[in-house]
Amino acid sequence: MAASCVRSSVLSLSRFRCSGVHATRSSPGRGTIRPEKRSACWVNLSRHESFTRNFHNTQRGGGGGGGGGVLWAAVAFSLFSSTDEDQRDEAQRKEDDMILLLKKAKYSIVITILDAASGFLHQAVVLAHQTHNNQAIIYTYSLMANLAYVQGQLDNAEKLFKAAMSFMLSGGMPQDDNAIIEMSLKLATIYAEQNKVELVEHGFRFCTESLEAKLQKQEETPAEERTEEEEALRKETRLLLGLCLDSRARYRASTLHLNQAGQDYQNALNICRQEQGDTHPQTLVLMSDLATVLDLQGRHDDALALVQQAVDLSRSVGHPDQHVLLGNMAGILLHTGRLEDSVRFYHEALSLARQAGDQEAVEQIQEGLKEVKKRRNQERKEEEERKEEEAAAQE
Repeated sequence: MAASCVRSSVLSLSRFRCSGVHATRSSPGRGTIRPEKRSACWVNLSRHESFTRNFHNTQRGGGGGGGGGVLWAAVAFSLFSSTDEDQRDEAQRKEDDMILLLKKAKYSIVITILDAASGFLHQAVVLAHQTHNNQAIIYTYSLMANLAYVQGQLDNAEKLFKAAMSFMLSGGMPQDDNAIIEMSLKLATIYAEQNKVELVEHGFRFCTESLEAKLQKQEETPAEERTEEEEALRKETRLLLGLCLDSRARYRASTLHLNQAGQDYQNALNICRQEQGDTHPQTLVLMSDLATVLDLQGRHDDALALVQQAVDLSRSVGHPDQHVLLGNMAGILLHTGRLEDSVRFYHEALSLARQAGDQEAVEQIQEGLKEVKKRRNQERKEEEERKEEEAAAQE
């Protein structure tokens, strides 16, 4: 299959709202929070994704450090060599208009005026086609695809991702290029939301097998002999594999294939720890996700130990989604019968969620507190019935 937070970025497949990005999520046990928000996404995964980040830099007037000039190389440089001055002027005008439209679209996305963003992007892609600027076409189609996904227009998003990939492949990009695999992963998450099981499985298999084969070749060169560029590509490829495993784990958990989901989460966690460190925000989110799966399997003690470690580390580094981790810990405590501890952590999570303005998490935490109340009432009722039976027996 040649096809592939967005709250924070395009790549957070945390429901594709990073990016980013964000598709199906694991189905937690009652009382746990689905970690919808992943502000710490898998980072720097593809050249294609860098177009988005670098274009955002140009909005701030920057082209400086971190490769801010890459997008200008992609959409802002002149491709026109005609000696006819009128033709040059017209081509330059269209190129300038296109760049302005892309800036307006990006700003509209930032301030969540999505219909306006869609209008600007449609105008920009027309100019990109008129000027035969394939890099701009790919970039604009990608933005349009992600925007369609955010708006719930899954069929449209699928068509746009495929259109972008078609231009990438026709331009000579290899089918196993990380940018192609990244888009294939995004397509797999779309198929997951559409319950197209065969396409989902095929998509994830294409992504993981392609990346594993690339890594095997890349790691044939000893670490000490790799150039800086080769090492950067190896790390990028491995992080993208981690993202694929993370996404597949969420899908498998949502379909209650818990053993497979747990293995994918464990493998993704291993990659994240090795490449980004034990305290990286994404590492902590994966620990919480794996704990949720263990909880669903009835392995409450193992789940509690893992999520406790994630919470402790999140406190030490100031994790941006600490309320999600605390909420999941509270849910697992609920399932182990430690109701007082559960309430305490739920209230802490609720306070942080309100401070973060995460209304979705607030509602889930409140549902968890209702579940605690229900469990308390049930225990109280059972205790009263037990006492009545003992009294009756004594009589």
